[in-house]
Amino acid sequence: MSLAQILGLAILIVLVVAIVVIAVRRSVLARSGGVDVCWRRRLRPDGRGWVLGQGRFRGDEFLLYRSFSPLPGAARKLHRGTLVLGERRQPVGTEPDLLPVNSVIRRCTDGGTTFELALSEQALTGLRSWLESGPPGDRPTPGLFHRGIRKT
Repeated sequence: MSLAQILGLAILIVLVVAIVVIAVRRSVLARSGGVDVCWRRRLRPDGRGWVLGQGRFRGDEFLLYRSFSPLPGAARKLHRGTLVLGERRQPVGTEPDLLPVNSVIRRCTDGGTTFELALSEQALTGLRSWLESGPPGDRPTPGLFHRGIRKT
């Protein structure tokens, strides 16, 4: 066997192992309650910069994992106490081609960092429920009035 054949075989084995690791990781995330989500930190008008991945709720964190990464850890952690869902918008430009079908985009902030999340309507409902289900007193109440009682 020549050096070129050995090198080609080694590259093929590495690619197959990487594909298997990515597929197994995605399967484990899906079975453990993961949802499909896309995110981007740089808000660009041309619709580029989206990262495809899965999100998983763990305690007070929403963990974001990249779809095409063999690394086991989360690429980003969002915290229930600091995550604020902002305005909602529909995909524009090339975004409908890049994002999952029927995605809803929300501009968010987490600890002062602005970014966008794209997820299905069902996943957005789950995210909102998770945000609202924090322990009492965990999040400040917006506005002066809450259930008709004035705060002093």
